[in-house]
Amino acid sequence: MNCGELLERSLAYALGSVAGVGSGSLERGTPCAEWDLGELLGHLDDSLDALHEGLTGGRIGLTPGRPGGDLACAFRTRACAVLGAWAAGPGERVLVGELPLDVRVMAAVGAVEIAVHGWDVAQACGRPRPIPGPLAAELLAVAQCVVALEDRGVRFGAPVAVPLHAGPEARLLAFLGRRDSFPG
Repeated sequence: MNCGELLERSLAYALGSVAGVGSGSLERGTPCAEWDLGELLGHLDDSLDALHEGLTGGRIGLTPGRPGGDLACAFRTRACAVLGAWAAGPGERVLVGELPLDVRVMAAVGAVEIAVHGWDVAQACGRPRPIPGPLAAELLAVAQCVVALEDRGVRFGAPVAVPLHAGPEARLLAFLGRRDSFPG
């Protein structure tokens, strides 16, 4: 798996979702029950900020910041900065707090975060956009490696059962606790 390509594809998908954010829509509910659309976009900005820090400075601080102004525009700007930082050639390791992490793992985990929250944004905007099957399949493999039991109820909901015929997008979303993520 090429983690840089996975990150790029996730960012491209999420950018398409964020394009649907209209003025006055930031109070809309999202599939992340605890966040409205504005809070979700703020969380995405934090995620992109962390990726950018890791790619450009080799260290991720553990204190999130909050963007001001147009959150959709901030997302697009930060996404481009992350793509540029990846293209510039990051180091091999990044420190998360004081713990070393392979930069490819950081990119793969970031790709999951960005794409799935891109799906959440599209749902909140009333413009559902499926995560492309090949991308969803790769992201599911990453998620299954990094989401631990102790993450359930804290960062992710309990997995949702899916029909046997469910595709990779439905399996990814259900694994991460998204309800109503697949046709009945």
